[in-house]
Amino acid sequence: MYKNDTLEKYLNDLAAKLPAPGGGSASAMTAAMGAALISMVVNFTLGKPKYAQYEAELKEVLTESEKLREEFLKLVDLDVEAYRSKNIRDSLNVPFMIARLCFEAVKLCPQLVKKTNVNLASDVAVAVIFLESAFAGACFNVEINLKMIKDQQLGSEIKKELAKKDKFIKKVRRLTEEKIGKIIRG
Repeated sequence: MYKNDTLEKYLNDLAAKLPAPGGGSASAMTAAMGAALISMVVNFTLGKPKYAQYEAELKEVLTESEKLREEFLKLVDLDVEAYRSKNIRDSLNVPFMIARLCFEAVKLCPQLVKKTNVNLASDVAVAVIFLESAFAGACFNVEINLKMIKDQQLGSEIKKELAKKDKFIKKVRRLTEEKIGKIIRG
């Protein structure tokens, strides 16, 4: 569907009076951009003598960020399909997966602010902000769909998991903000 189409086509459809793509799909696209930025930061750092001691670890980060980017792109389309199918479980599962994967992507970022080119710290921060935004969007969609499912125990478990992940994501954002503050102050 959109994965192999142009960005312009996706954005035109997102802006149009169409039922989908919507906020869930846009959250997945935003998360894909966050994962892509993680990959970019690592790609610019690999092969630099100053960061040679982190080479193996950064290659692992790159492998993971690329897997996540691919998953987020799949979720752009899966969210559209779930909405169009009107399957409420799929409408819950897709944004829940987006939120979980955002958390996994954010977990890659703390080491990047310490082990990559200092000039790329703002790119790491933007990646975290994109992932945090995508996480928040996915959480809104999860909440709406939980209300329609009316399974209180499932809802409670999911909300608890997402609240814990949200705290961690906010902590990583603060870490990147602090790193940028130190760079700016010299």
